[in-house]
Amino acid sequence: MADDDKKIPQEVKCPKCVCVKGAPAWMTTFADLVTLLLTFFVLLLSMANMEEIKFAEASASIRSAFGAHSLPAPSEFSIPIIPSPPISKFSPIQNETASKVYKRIQSQLKSDNIPEDVELIKKEDDTIILRINDAILFKKGSSVVSPTAYSTLRNLADIIRPLPMRLRIEGHTDSTPFSKRKISNWNLSTDRAVSIMRFFKKSNLLPLDRMSAVGYGADRPVVPNTNETNMAKNRRVDFVLRTNNTKGIGAKGTKAGELPL
Repeated sequence: MADDDKKIPQEVKCPKCVCVKGAPAWMTTFADLVTLLLTFFVLLLSMANMEEIKFAEASASIRSAFGAHSLPAPSEFSIPIIPSPPISKFSPIQNETASKVYKRIQSQLKSDNIPEDVELIKKEDDTIILRINDAILFKKGSSVVSPTAYSTLRNLADIIRPLPMRLRIEGHTDSTPFSKRKISNWNLSTDRAVSIMRFFKKSNLLPLDRMSAVGYGADRPVVPNTNETNMAKNRRVDFVLRTNNTKGIGAKGTKAGELPL
């Protein structure tokens, strides 16, 4: 009966859990936080200026810091744009050499009605000179082109126009002092060169982008000014023709102090 006296423990039932419908409160807060962070970074990205060059440099720097060897980041560069020379209806042909041009001018001088006083000279640096005595082009002491020289200058322009060369008109005098004090030999030589260039331009014979004018006075005689015959040779106008690929100052064939054509 002792066993009967023992109390049998009764089964204890756990209270039934009541589940709240929907997501837990902490998940809602977490989702709101993640959404706000995502929106914030999207806003930062939209405001950022992403440059590929800087991004590549930064990426290369990071790889280098971690010991990865890679090619250097590309650097920004620009191809220089060289302006092309002005195009005119007088654009020269580029496929003739100085020797061919010299022979061509030589044959034209013989066939055209050009005075025999026009001398043709070829230099070693592919320079061709048409040398004319000043008496053919100007009156004594004058810088105005003589009307009798118009036909000669037109014939010269017809020869020069199709050539692949540029023209420099050089005025020269002898060493005799000029009678007028206000005008020197250098002034006279310069005025004569400019007058011929002005004649070519006004007559539409040659464009200005192919010509230049310079005066040397008595500084560059071809022969010593020892007698009247030599002085007459030094009083001249040189039409200097050089190819378009002329080198700059200091190039072979250019004298000290001489400007390239």
